[in-house]
Amino acid sequence: MNYSEQFRVEPGSSVKLNKIDPDYTGKLKNKIAAAAQLEKHTRKLHDLQYLLYAEGKRSLLICLQAMDAAGKDGTINHVMWALNPQGTRVHGFKAPSKEEAAHDFLWRAHKYAPARGEVVIFNRSHYEDVLVVRVHNLVPREIWSKRYDLINEFEQNLIENGTTVIKFFLHISADEQLRRFKQRIDDPARHWKISEADYQERTFWKEYQKANEDALSKTSTRNAPWFVIPANHKWFRNLAISQIAVETLESLRMKFPAPTVNIDDIKRRYHAAAEAESKK
Repeated sequence: MNYSEQFRVEPGSSVKLNKIDPDYTGKLKNKIAAAAQLEKHTRKLHDLQYLLYAEGKRSLLICLQAMDAAGKDGTINHVMWALNPQGTRVHGFKAPSKEEAAHDFLWRAHKYAPARGEVVIFNRSHYEDVLVVRVHNLVPREIWSKRYDLINEFEQNLIENGTTVIKFFLHISADEQLRRFKQRIDDPARHWKISEADYQERTFWKEYQKANEDALSKTSTRNAPWFVIPANHKWFRNLAISQIAVETLESLRMKFPAPTVNIDDIKRRYHAAAEAESKK
């Protein structure tokens, strides 16, 4: 199954989240059926990220957006674990700091964008400024409504400077969110994840769905696409995202850089040193 095509939001299309089944798993019935594919994808991600780092010409930005408890942290843990920390960064976007609020809304996103050779994962992202800001009326409509075009221009600027941008919306149902909230309550190891905001924000579910739909519809472009990932089943979420990430990196047709030394000369020196050592 080509998840890149199946879950991509086509530019100019109108997204209706209630028409997308968050329970979808295709022909796969359970975690066991997906395990071998996921392992294959994560190994491939490891090799591709190594190549990206070695080549040092391009970078990858992955944006994760979702309702609370949809699995942003889980995606990072179970899909991105194979990436070498030397060339990978994760940045979580929370309420703007005093310094961030003193700049334009994209300043903090640009600040953490990937350098050449890096993979950067945004856990939430610059899209918060057309989501939570909109739902809670933190700025007037005349301001946030202009931000879609500014976001598209920002991402296009990154692309023109060598960054590949892919964006995942983890789509869960309201019932599944409530079930996961209960897991946090019942499991002492998850108590640290509980906050008052979880249940307060849940009361704005419809408003967030509409805001998410508009963001997905207005900012999925040919060069920086959105993918709506059915995420009620964590194992399927991980499988789909890993496949899309692998296909995206493979499409870059990366190559190892030419050596900066004479390899034949280095080999001769090595063999000479090894021979001398063996005669001692």
